Amino acid sequence: MADSFEDVFGADGLVARAHPGFEYREGQVAMAREVASVFEKGGIAIIEAGTGTGKTLAYLVPAIANPNRVIVSTATKSLQEQLYLKDIPFLESLFPGRVRSACMKGRNNYVCLHRLREAQNQPILGGLEEVDHFEYVREWADRTETGDRAELTGLPEDLPFWPSIDARSDTCLGQKCPDFDACFITRMRQRAEDAQIVIVNHHLFFADLALRQDDYGQVIPDYSAVVFDESHELEQTAAGHFGTSVSNFRINDFITDLQRTLVLDADVIADLMKTADRLTRRSDRFWLAFGGTQHRRGRADDDQRVQITSELFIERTAEGELQPSKLGEAYLQMCDSLDRIAATLDNLRDPPPEATSLRRRAHTIRLDLDFCVSADDPNFVYWSERRGRGTFLHATPIDVSDLLSERLFENVEAAVLTSATLATQGSFDFIRRRLGIAQAAELTIDSHFDYGRQALVYLPASMPDPRDPAFLEAAASEIVSLVEATRGRAFVLFTSLQQMRAAHALVSGRVDYPTLLQGEGSKAGIIERFRQTPGAVLFATSSFWQGIDVQGEALSSVIIVKLPFAVPSDPVVAARGRAIEERGGSAFFDYQVPEAVIALKQGVGRLIRSSSDLGVLSILDPRLRTKGYGRSFLQSLPPCPVTTRIADIKRVLALDDTSKLVASGEIVDPSQRGD
Repeated sequence: MADSFEDVFGADGLVARAHPGFEYREGQVAMAREVASVFEKGGIAIIEAGTGTGKTLAYLVPAIANPNRVIVSTATKSLQEQLYLKDIPFLESLFPGRVRSACMKGRNNYVCLHRLREAQNQPILGGLEEVDHFEYVREWADRTETGDRAELTGLPEDLPFWPSIDARSDTCLGQKCPDFDACFITRMRQRAEDAQIVIVNHHLFFADLALRQDDYGQVIPDYSAVVFDESHELEQTAAGHFGTSVSNFRINDFITDLQRTLVLDADVIADLMKTADRLTRRSDRFWLAFGGTQHRRGRADDDQRVQITSELFIERTAEGELQPSKLGEAYLQMCDSLDRIAATLDNLRDPPPEATSLRRRAHTIRLDLDFCVSADDPNFVYWSERRGRGTFLHATPIDVSDLLSERLFENVEAAVLTSATLATQGSFDFIRRRLGIAQAAELTIDSHFDYGRQALVYLPASMPDPRDPAFLEAAASEIVSLVEATRGRAFVLFTSLQQMRAAHALVSGRVDYPTLLQGEGSKAGIIERFRQTPGAVLFATSSFWQGIDVQGEALSSVIIVKLPFAVPSDPVVAARGRAIEERGGSAFFDYQVPEAVIALKQGVGRLIRSSSDLGVLSILDPRLRTKGYGRSFLQSLPPCPVTTRIADIKRVLALDDTSKLVASGEIVDPSQRGD
């Protein structure tokens, strides 16, 4: 390892000599020193590193130098893959023999060889196209080294049969599996045990943390230091894993696997199949009744979230006594079937591994159902969600700050939290408060890019309020004009799938550029199609607001349709807001606005990805200028000029420099835009 970080990141350092396009950045050196200091002395560091800082290498190089294992956790699998497939190999070329790394994802990302072989003889496919896709997966499983479905870039993201062949933990047979040694999960864990840097994602990290706390073992090997990249996502991810959920899908998958189990005793098989049929009917009755009670009828793709209480499941008689409601009766009958199945499997004299796994699953589902239905812990919000054909019950902690402080930050020697978007109005108070961090070293590094020369902000002169029915049509017209002005080459970012699809339908037939839609393939696959398709326009939602790196002319325009406020009626958002109000704060200004500002900064960060990029950021939401809180959003934008004229966009792209129009007085200097 070099003597100092200047030797690595300096103008004539190791990186510069190996990478022709490297640019020296003081901020990268400062960040690397801060990360190394935390690894050496312990504690927590919060680092906002503006776009272009080179933060990935700034924490990976100190991690290589650290003698103990470092976990690097990313917000998305795509960023995780970028680190492992691009950044780590680059560092291996700089430090031969010094980089021992592994990549770990959640189990359902990997194919299970045992389930795949069994599925060949099961009726899980729904048409000729699925037959072709299954055959492709089967052939791929014979040649892949990792078993990671991210390699299947040519197949749809939502393969219907994937849940029947993935390596999820509740179907795992463990060491009793005939494919244990060849198993992709076994091999992944072996690589991680031998690694000094283990790259995970936030979902896996917090799933592992929950397992450690509940004494169910662990997935990630022990570590002394952790780096959270895109750490603005930590609260949301941690809340999901410190809670629990049950859905009709989860129960249906259990029933399907139960019907496939190999139990030799004919009488036992008959009893199990009879109880499984009864569970199917009772489960269907419960979820149908629950959906009718909780959710209005709407389109199949509408996301509907509603808070639930225990009163749904009990009622008071005329005599004043409490008894189960009709929904409660359906729930009790479903639980009775689960208990009978668990008891039958538990009483087997010599149960096969599948039976032991199924008994454990029946017990776990019952416990999770009880917790969600009881709805009696004031520290949790209980809510239901209808998503497509699925209905989900959730129990989510309202505030994870104490949980994170106790389970994570007090038990790890060193933690680094970094992102391009952590501060709101120049302060880290919001993120520290939400994550339960009492003390931390703080560092802010401005972006390396010259936004005054490289970027232009476009704000329409007039737009309806987003709540106005006319907004979508007006937004579609603006998108058409912007796409024509930039010759395609655009991300159009939305806050909901429904709005994204509606806008795509309105725009796609009115522009002469190829339009891509999120969900038409894997995320990695559609991004690659965008890069390779001249003039492409990608319509996408929240998962494309961060962790996406498209440099050069392929992406010259980012269009943000609405400010990314969380839906105030969302049960989790509402519960967090009530908790803040009860403490004397403002739910809107203390929680919703800072959250939305951070999300907006993430979307903005897709635009300029290198010092040679030139781009236009368009925000179609008029509240940026019509509402008092709009100032918080304006202050979060990069320091670049602003226009309300689409004609300026064409001139900027032709001149290849926004500062030239500022100098001529044709567009507004950032210092004059009214921040």
